[in-house]
Amino acid sequence: MTDKKTPTDLQHELDDDDKAFITEIFFEEVIAKLKRMDARIGTLNCDFAGDQYKNWNIYFKSKGPGFEIVDFEYDEDSYGFSLDQ
Repeated sequence: MTDKKTPTDLQHELDDDDKAFITEIFFEEVIAKLKRMDARIGTLNCDFAGDQYKNWNIYFKSKGPGFEIVDFEYDEDSYGFSLDQ
């Protein structure tokens, strides 16, 4: 028997590796854009981490000079938008 992982876009739970990957991309690529927009708190679609995460959202908030991810949520009706200005 093989232990194949269900593709992320078909499952309703993120594993620790998925959360770590999304968090890494959030810190490397998204935070600078949120700072330019003077964001403090919000919900953001996770398609920035790849198409397989397009049905996932993160809740984030500012923490000191940076941000933190508060929660992850599955939402089939969610969609992303560009943070580039």
